[in-house]
Amino acid sequence: MSNKTFIPAFQCSVGDWKYYICMMKYAEVARQVSFAYELGNNNSELDQIIQRGLSDRTKGITEYLLKSKHRFLGGLVVAAWGGEPQYTTLSMDDPQGILKGLDREFGVLTFDGTQQYFVLDGQHRLRAIKDALKQKPDLGGEDIGVLFVTHYNTEEGRVRTRRLFSNINRNAKQTGTAENIALDEDDGFAIITRRMLGDHEFLKVEGRVRVILSDGEDGELKLAAGSVPKGDAHALTTLTVLYDVLRYLGWDLPLGMKDKSLRPLEDVLDDSYKKLTGRLDDLLKYCGEVRIKLEGVASAREIRAPKNAEGEGHPFMRPVVQKAAARVASEIIQQGHLEWSEVMKRLSELDWKLASPPWQAVFTTDGAKMLTGKENTELLCELLHVHIAPTSAQAIKRARKNFKDVRGVQYPVSEDELVKRVPDVEPSPPPAPIVLPIEISVEPEKTEVAGPPTTNATAPGSEPAS
Repeated sequence: MSNKTFIPAFQCSVGDWKYYICMMKYAEVARQVSFAYELGNNNSELDQIIQRGLSDRTKGITEYLLKSKHRFLGGLVVAAWGGEPQYTTLSMDDPQGILKGLDREFGVLTFDGTQQYFVLDGQHRLRAIKDALKQKPDLGGEDIGVLFVTHYNTEEGRVRTRRLFSNINRNAKQTGTAENIALDEDDGFAIITRRMLGDHEFLKVEGRVRVILSDGEDGELKLAAGSVPKGDAHALTTLTVLYDVLRYLGWDLPLGMKDKSLRPLEDVLDDSYKKLTGRLDDLLKYCGEVRIKLEGVASAREIRAPKNAEGEGHPFMRPVVQKAAARVASEIIQQGHLEWSEVMKRLSELDWKLASPPWQAVFTTDGAKMLTGKENTELLCELLHVHIAPTSAQAIKRARKNFKDVRGVQYPVSEDELVKRVPDVEPSPPPAPIVLPIEISVEPEKTEVAGPPTTNATAPGSEPAS
């Protein structure tokens, strides 16, 4: 900056830091605040990596600023490189004493042009602001909170600022996926997922969709991810799994439902809710009548994992099966192989017991464990395809071979039985590649995948409850 800049500010202190709380316009921030690598890093390759990383990770924030009328960004923590700004305390004319104590440490910051600013916290927000203003300069008049600290370009000053930077970023906690579903007002599928919990006659029952996994002593909540404890007395699924299932079932919904940065129109949300509810209700009916069975017992454990007979448990009580059934049904429809009603009919003809094929891809009777490795879940989807809508005898051979490779035993359904559903004419490929949504409920995999079910050891990659 070539001239003096005056910014209204509150002077504050914490620990051994003095800082100032200010308000700036987007245009002013974009013009005056830089990234640390722009202020003279000696490693050009490192600069390039940092700059590319910032650009790649801020596209979503930029779109949010450009498209959402509800846009809001949290404040920036900015360091003033080159010394302490001059701070002048102001007093307010208050003859009646109404503001007594409220004007504490209120004043004006004066930057004399010798300082440069660089962002310590909010790099991606700053990058998004700069990029958004290039496309929509009118955003420059909007406000953002800025917290200024001072930085000195000495060895002691650099150590002090690096420590602050690492502390801020190490201790910051991003919202998790379940929290985003619970709070997001722009993601159409998150909105409908929450609506299901309030309006759907079956899913709105208390505990039917598990949201909280545990409640800590200090009030912190651990939100449920991709599995349900086998002993849970109420739950069919979890919030994140329901979200994933709905995204699979929404393959043909308007594009506005798939743009997480812009809330869909209300009529789009209503129409999408009706379509998704119908498809989900079909799954709850044709996947082994799981809804009726769950409503008829005192505890979901009786359906999910009967005592001493977990192989008799209902596969659709397991989130991995819920996602696989929704995914494969959507793939078959998009590939043009079958109509929805026929897919449901063929799903209903499967043996809905965990120890039966094709569920053996993700369940082992040895120790009654669910197998959660990616290899197992992909195998289940492949087997569902050849049971419901096999495209060729070769696809069946490949699926049976993959089962032998993963599980170490022959697949119990013969090729002759599966080939009965192969069409006389091989189906044409879909007009466009199928793009599957990325599951958010996937939990970290173990380092190994379950081997043959004959071993006496606990199967690697297994989960005691799913």
